[in-house]
Amino acid sequence: MDIQFGSVLAIGLALAVIVVILKTARIVPQRTNFVIERLGKYHRTLDSGFHLLIPFIDKVAYVHTLKEEVIDVTRQACVTKDNIQVGIDGILYLQVIDAHRASYGINDYRYAASQLAQTTMRSVIGQTDLDKTFEERAKINEAVVQALDEAASPWGVKVLRYEISDIELPASIKDALEQQMRAERERRAAIAKSEGERQAMINVSEGQKQEVINLSEAEKQKQINEAEGRAQEIQLVAEATAEGLKKIALAINEPGGKDAVNLRVAEQYVKEFGNLAKENNSMIIPAELANVGGAVAGITDILRSVQKK
Repeated sequence: MDIQFGSVLAIGLALAVIVVILKTARIVPQRTNFVIERLGKYHRTLDSGFHLLIPFIDKVAYVHTLKEEVIDVTRQACVTKDNIQVGIDGILYLQVIDAHRASYGINDYRYAASQLAQTTMRSVIGQTDLDKTFEERAKINEAVVQALDEAASPWGVKVLRYEISDIELPASIKDALEQQMRAERERRAAIAKSEGERQAMINVSEGQKQEVINLSEAEKQKQINEAEGRAQEIQLVAEATAEGLKKIALAINEPGGKDAVNLRVAEQYVKEFGNLAKENNSMIIPAELANVGGAVAGITDILRSVQKK
């Protein structure tokens, strides 16, 4: 009996030692704080590392993580400034910066922050039109964070961010917005089409204008070229005629030149007189030119007078 009692006593002492060690030694993980109470009153806050407590006097009352926490804010019904009811889901990011105030400043800071986020969101949305709730999400999030951070400061909690994850609209509002967006897209398409047609017409008119200018320039150049050609032609003909007359004049002064001229004139006279006789049945000619010799003599006299002049 003594041996059995001794064994039981030894086991009991061993268990007591283990309990004392468990109650005395505490290892605090990184980025974690333990709030210690001594005899029911706040004593100190343990940071990460190894710590010894007084058994049965000191106890770990609260454990807080100093990491950033993510809280899902449940969907809430909000009414916009233009009296449209929407459902909004949000995500709240916060962090404990003072374990003592987080333990004794409020009962449950997570629940309190979530409820405060919902009420603040309803207040901000109530001051915003429906269209701006989509356009100004960043401003709405900033307003919610500012209000929450001021309220959570006594709790030892820092509100870092708030993000609207989803905005649910009534079916009728969705249909109206879709029609509005469809009309806006059609309007933009019509404007783009009209702008394209206008630009095309401008391009065509510019092309036609340039074509007319090019044609007129070409016609002008053509007329200039033709005029220059005619002038050059007249000049060349005049020069050739003058050169021919000069040669004829020189040839007349040569021995036998006058006889050759008389013969040539007589031949042309007879030829032209014959042609005139073919075209007309009756002719009236000067009496002095009734014979070829007289005609030749008359023409010769004319040439002689011209030569003298």
